[in-house]
Amino acid sequence: MAQALVAATGLPESPLDAALDFYQRHVPQIRAAGDDCAVLFDPADHSHHAWRLAAVQQLARDAAPARVNAVVGNDDAAVAELLAYLAAAPGVTGQLLAVAAEVD
Repeated sequence: MAQALVAATGLPESPLDAALDFYQRHVPQIRAAGDDCAVLFDPADHSHHAWRLAAVQQLARDAAPARVNAVVGNDDAAVAELLAYLAAAPGVTGQLLAVAAEVD
């Protein structure tokens, strides 16, 4: 089963506005994916964690047996590695996983 990727990036800074934008623009794409889906979020402060986790968990429940997970990060190599792991981990769903920023 292929893993679709939905880039939910460029969301507003306000958690409430970001959640509204995500539900309006990106949830229809995720629901239409039909297969496993990974959502990519930009890093944000702690105030975004709760709505993101709740959204991913409910989307995963609704999509079962397909899987929905989310990755937070902007380090392309680390994000790609985590997406590859998720694609090969059939038991992982409903997770919001963050990658550490690359330090120079």
